Amino acid sequence: MTMNLLMRCTDVATTRTFYSEVLGFDVADGAEGTCSVQKAGGTIIFTDRDLWAAPPQCTGTIYFFIPDVDGFHESVKDKVSVSWPVQDMSYGLREFGIRDCNGYTLAFARKI
Repeated sequence: MTMNLLMRCTDVATTRTFYSEVLGFDVADGAEGTCSVQKAGGTIIFTDRDLWAAPPQCTGTIYFFIPDVDGFHESVKDKVSVSWPVQDMSYGLREFGIRDCNGYTLAFARKI
């Protein structure tokens, strides 16, 4: 099963640039002012339309499972707001977290 998220962003162009140039995601423009960002099989579709009558918000963490957590952390840590450093967690993941340009929390992890 594949899951894609549709999320509100503050600005599609800023979001496209952040995910492409800072995080190295594959980014594609979509219909009606949207963009899709992909990494390791995970996809988020961003829109700046107010479909929910609310500002960008998410009370959870969006996880991307990648093979080289340490290498990816090293490549982005000085370009992003790190929420927690790369570390082994008691629940069996090696992970780190960041805040994206819209305030969403993203985690990059692998099983240990």
